[in-house]
Amino acid sequence: MKEIRLTGKTIVITGASSGAGRAAAFEFAQYQPNLVLASRNITALEEVADECREFGAEVLTVETDVTDPKAVIALANAANDWYNRIDVWINNAGVLAAGDFDTTPMEVHEQVIKTNLLGYMNGAHAVMPFFKSQHYGTLINNISVGGFTAVPYGAGYSASKFGLTGFSEALRGELTNWPCIHVCDLYPAFLDTPGIQHAGNYTGKQLKPAPPVYDPKRLAEAIVKVADDPKTSTYVGSTSLLLKVSHALFPELTTKLTGAIMRRYFKNAAPISSTSGNLFNTVNYGMAPYGGFGLPGKPKAHRKYIAGALATGLIAGVCLTLFRK
Repeated sequence: MKEIRLTGKTIVITGASSGAGRAAAFEFAQYQPNLVLASRNITALEEVADECREFGAEVLTVETDVTDPKAVIALANAANDWYNRIDVWINNAGVLAAGDFDTTPMEVHEQVIKTNLLGYMNGAHAVMPFFKSQHYGTLINNISVGGFTAVPYGAGYSASKFGLTGFSEALRGELTNWPCIHVCDLYPAFLDTPGIQHAGNYTGKQLKPAPPVYDPKRLAEAIVKVADDPKTSTYVGSTSLLLKVSHALFPELTTKLTGAIMRRYFKNAAPISSTSGNLFNTVNYGMAPYGGFGLPGKPKAHRKYIAGALATGLIAGVCLTLFRK
């Protein structure tokens, strides 16, 4: 196994106070880098920093709202001033809102896009001058399967994630003449994080991630590997790759099936009042890496195999139908 060498490198992580960002901070800390942790929730961020320092990492915390370009520029300046370098920048801060498109307030859709898409663009825009000055650097975008598979009842979320995929591709095209500056995308499947608990919810029903649900540590490990050995695209969890193939071959069918599954779920889900979650303000609940939807480790084997069998059956069934015509 290749040795991971990140000791002494300056690594910036946005959205580091909970979920995947918190898990990534813990994973990086084991390699004693200079960690710059950013989030709106400075109290939770300091808790993460204390735990990371126990692994021997140097840690700087910066309260940051990624929807504010000036705040993100300040974050980049603070990171560079600390050790006069930025080696890796991880765009991770993200939000979710669910509900029928026309009954979900437009300011909610706008906030999702400002955070998930413009927040990542703000990060790239702030760090790129430092990368170019250094002639090297790695930008990592944590996108999710939402970057290529539409999420019905999450139109703003889908718009932001599809937009991120296009943004990354365009940026890579611009950087062709900068061989040591890398733009890397990660596409994790559904994770056991508090993100869905923090979501804006206008469905009237309690939300849960679709199985199989993966341990965020798997994503954290993948981010560390990409930071050490940059790769353009990384799919975390076999479900991610299955959904990629399914959508590539049968986009309309995949989207319709996803919508049907969600409508069936809503019929049986427990009722809940509408909430804007953490869209406009930080929250003080669910700040751990895990959301409590599964056990740490791999997804339960039977759920993983069921998901694979369903995807394979869908593809095989449609292929047979096409060949019979």
